[in-house]
Amino acid sequence: MNCIAFIALCCFAVVSAQRGLVPRPTTFEGNAVILKQDFNLNPDGSYNYNYETSNGIRADEAGYLKNAGNPQLEAQVMQGSYSYTGPDGVVYTINYIADENGYRAEGAHIPTPPPVPAVGGPRGRFF
Repeated sequence: MNCIAFIALCCFAVVSAQRGLVPRPTTFEGNAVILKQDFNLNPDGSYNYNYETSNGIRADEAGYLKNAGNPQLEAQVMQGSYSYTGPDGVVYTINYIADENGYRAEGAHIPTPPPVPAVGGPRGRFF
């Protein structure tokens, strides 16, 4: 009896695992589905991925190790972009890079701070 239960359990596990091999749209909040997704990991540790959803969200990213083997200059670099449709119907896109200099993002809708005034007045010196 235990042998039959074990065989049935193994068959169930194989069928369940096979279902995971067939890509299916994934539903998440808002009833959107993933239309496209891809992920590549290379032997050197570099990677890239992208995805697109039915509600207009898109993302792309690539990463690699900069100056590999030099502990003084090594840095992980990640750069990419993502976009989405805002409540106003406008598609917003952010392009970014993250490396040894930190995270930097650019987008037409991202506010920028005003320029820092020169120190010491109009002539650039203290009085």
